[in-house]
This record gives sequence, structure tokens and C-alpha cells, in this order.
Amino acid sequence: MSAVRGRFISFEGADGAGKSTQARLLAERLRDAGHTVTLTREPGGSPGAEEIRKLLVEGDPARWSAEAEILLFNAARRDHLERRIAPALAKGHIVISDRFADSTRVYQGVARAELRDLVDRLHALMIGTEPDLTLVVDLDSPTGLSRGLARQSGEDRFEELGASFQARLRAGFRALAEEFPERVKLVDGAGRPEDVAARIWPHVAALL
Repeated sequence: MSAVRGRFISFEGADGAGKSTQARLLAERLRDAGHTVTLTREPGGSPGAEEIRKLLVEGDPARWSAEAEILLFNAARRDHLERRIAPALAKGHIVISDRFADSTRVYQGVARAELRDLVDRLHALMIGTEPDLTLVVDLDSPTGLSRGLARQSGEDRFEELGASFQARLRAGFRALAEEFPERVKLVDGAGRPEDVAARIWPHVAALL
């Protein structure tokens, strides 16, 4: 008998929306319930992809064109998929990723440039995998931007693109929820983290 494939859940949203916190809280809840969980992130999640992450999230906002970013993200994502995500799914794990391909669809395909067709073609060629469930943590752009900048993480290249860019991100993620309603679920990100987590749980419970 073949092994049971795991479940793949991604978290998405504009910068500062709280998706990283929610990914961690969900992983903790699932582990407490007895599930084996692999919690990971993009860009990154594997040694090679983490090296590429530094190129993408640090430095001057104008460091790369949107086209160059698409290629870098796909290189990182391919390594992440091969070395972390696919092996964990094959073992029956629940994989929770803080961002996946939908980020490239929105950041480079909509917010930075109108390159969605290129993003989709490269995704089909090099990745060919979608999450079983994508949770978009939706928060008003000014609040998200102030949170993102307040972190002072040194990984604020995209936050430094400004308020109008963050507003385009939010609109892009909301549009994805309309485009893929079966997979992408929009979750109100306002309020305490535990309140947002309570809104997320019914979507996860329905998947599992």
C-alpha cells in the first residue's frame, strides 16, 4: 500500500499582515493535536533557498527588476520544493509554508509589474505544485506597513517600496481569493492573534 500524502497549507498576505504568526500558531495547534508538521517559509526553507532569500529581501528596493525577481523566486522555490516540501508530503506530514507561489503571482505578477502570464508559465514549467489550502491574512495596508517597518528586521526591501505598493498587494491577494475560491480563503487579520487564529481554524478543520 502506498503511503498517504500529507497536506500542504500556505499562508499569504501583504507585508505585516500577521501571516508568520498565524503559521506558527497553526503549527503549534496541529502538533498539540498529534499531527506531524513541517513549518517552513519562502523565500527560503532549504539551505540553497535561504541563500537566495538574502538576495531578494535585503538591499535597495531597485536592486532587481521584476523579471529578475521572478527567476530568483522560482530558483529558490524549486530547491525548497525538492529538498523540503515534497519529501515531507511524501512522509504524510502537514506542511505549512509562510508564503508560496501566490506571493510571486501578486508581488511580481500584479503589484510590481503586469507579469502574471510570465509568472504562471514559469510556475507550470518549474514548480507545478499548488497548496491544498491557502489562507490569505487580510489587513488594511497602513497597519500592515507600519508593522512591517517596525520590525526593523533588515529584510524590509519590499516594505520600502511604500504605501501604494502595499495597497496593490492587498488588492492582488483579495483578487486571488476570488479567482481560486476553492483553494484560497480570505481571513480578516484585524484584532488579537488568537482571534485571527480562531477565524482560520474552520478552514483547516474542513481540509483535514
